[in-house]
Amino acid sequence: MNAASAGQLLAFVVLPYVALTVFVVGHIWRYRFDRFGWTSRSSELYERRLLVVGAPLFHYGTILAILGHATGLLVPSSWTSALGVSEPLYSTFSKLAGTTAAVLIIIGLIVLTVRRTGNLRVRLVTSVVDWVAIALLWVMIALGTLVTVGYNVLGPGYDYRESVSIWLRGIFLLRPDVQDIVTAPAVFQIHVTVAWLFLALFPFTRFVHFWSAPVWYLLRPFVVYRRRRGLRVPSPGESAAWQTHGRVSRGSRP
Repeated sequence: MNAASAGQLLAFVVLPYVALTVFVVGHIWRYRFDRFGWTSRSSELYERRLLVVGAPLFHYGTILAILGHATGLLVPSSWTSALGVSEPLYSTFSKLAGTTAAVLIIIGLIVLTVRRTGNLRVRLVTSVVDWVAIALLWVMIALGTLVTVGYNVLGPGYDYRESVSIWLRGIFLLRPDVQDIVTAPAVFQIHVTVAWLFLALFPFTRFVHFWSAPVWYLLRPFVVYRRRRGLRVPSPGESAAWQTHGRVSRGSRP
């Protein structure tokens, strides 16, 4: 086994742990001192037509990409094989899902980027951190698309589950092996490096609204409404005195 260089240790050992630390501590700090800013800082009031097109495409594509990355990077290939999923079947499904996610994300992000750069009012409410996050997001998505479509679908292909995935799991198990990642093609290495940088910036951007998604509403019990027959319920702002006056007035008419 060859010894890792200082640059490789910095990129594939030091950077991941620094990014994870900033990610966790940054969220705690943000929630503690900027709780009222824990939103997407919606700009819907300034422009809605492009937002309702780009936002769903981007969000659905992102969810699909996150699920695909979680399965491919964190679940060992031996586990999927034990479940009866062969490697060719997994590879085909991975390429199909990855390509679909890439198309949705790219179209959605193009629409949202055009909206943010082309609309003056939306552009004025965009912070410097937002611009940096958008730039990193574009680089990360471009590299991810190159990996999925350009390399694995149209190109020679590469089984990242036997190298990149093992290295990433080693990060969380506190025993990362640089040799598992440096054997991967350069585009994979650059892609994960940009992903760590984006992860470190994440807590300080509008993307924190990801954690505020109303998922718990799916688990809440139904609210049951029952009509009380024969009882007239006053509308908001309608007083009992008005009702009485109304009945007296109507009753006094000839």
